[in-house]
Amino acid sequence: MELETQLLPESRAESFVRTCRPVVGDDLRSVTYFTHDRCEQIYLRSDLEADADLTGFVEHETDGFQARTAYRGSELGDYRYTVRTFDHGYLTRVTDDDKGVFVTTDGLTLRRSEELASALGELLRG
Repeated sequence: MELETQLLPESRAESFVRTCRPVVGDDLRSVTYFTHDRCEQIYLRSDLEADADLTGFVEHETDGFQARTAYRGSELGDYRYTVRTFDHGYLTRVTDDDKGVFVTTDGLTLRRSEELASALGELLRG
């Protein structure tokens, strides 16, 4: 896994952050874009340290690529997104066939997680 800068054009990276802000507001902690073998943290809130093991997180979050096909045809319907709960926040992951994004937040309601995942999914497909 390779951590990169400028994996995305700046305007595209900014569109991910602009998509998150209305839904999450000041609870937004970080936004990370990833592919199977590369990743880029495109936003980190100013009061946080840039010392997270980003590649370790992304290695786990690439599971979302397999989830899209693993759950295909289940009685639950198509896989859409994942929310992970931690002691100090939440992680929402959305993937497309070969790219994904995860967003970390301080707080997150079910309604906001649905809005966030829907908006990010549209942006990934666009």
